[in-house]
Amino acid sequence: MRELRFDERGLVTAVVQDAVTKQVLMVAWMNEAALQLTRQTGQAHFWSRSRQTLWHKGATSGNVMDVAAIKVDCDGDTLLLLVRPAGPACHTGHTSCFSLVL
Repeated sequence: MRELRFDERGLVTAVVQDAVTKQVLMVAWMNEAALQLTRQTGQAHFWSRSRQTLWHKGATSGNVMDVAAIKVDCDGDTLLLLVRPAGPACHTGHTSCFSLVL
């Protein structure tokens, strides 16, 4: 695996994409612990910058994301998670956090 380049806060950007439809669902951040939990459990875990804690996507809503693959970009500073979502990715109930058009 290519070496990851975490930022000064120990985070790496994670772009989350539906493995089947290829729709971009959300962008979040992962630290080493979140990445390790994701790999161990097969479900997406992230680092909440606002709460300063790990979170298991869907733990309260039931809208978990089963991870099909994790890819790293050529610079090693961004991850692409290909997932099979169990429901909407966005807290607003939309399939994607990118539902609004400017």
